[in-house]
Amino acid sequence: MDAPRKKKSAKKSAGLLGLGLDGDDGMKRITRGKNFLLAGGSEETHGKMQETAIKLNERLDKQGRQLADVPPAELRDIIEEVRPQ
Repeated sequence: MDAPRKKKSAKKSAGLLGLGLDGDDGMKRITRGKNFLLAGGSEETHGKMQETAIKLNERLDKQGRQLADVPPAELRDIIEEVRPQ
């Protein structure tokens, strides 16, 4: 009989997907970065999504944390704090 295999703990991963639905100028905007993929939107909307994603990553890096380790409620609060108005 074979010995039972130990399960390796699965590495957590997470990412943000941003979809802008207000782009009507015919441009296809896509931005990929650490932990995020942004698609669509007007130039203004896409820019705000970029700024939010970058600031979120900067905040997490400063805290020494990974996106996968941030609970959804806390993630929402951080996004509210860093997003441009």
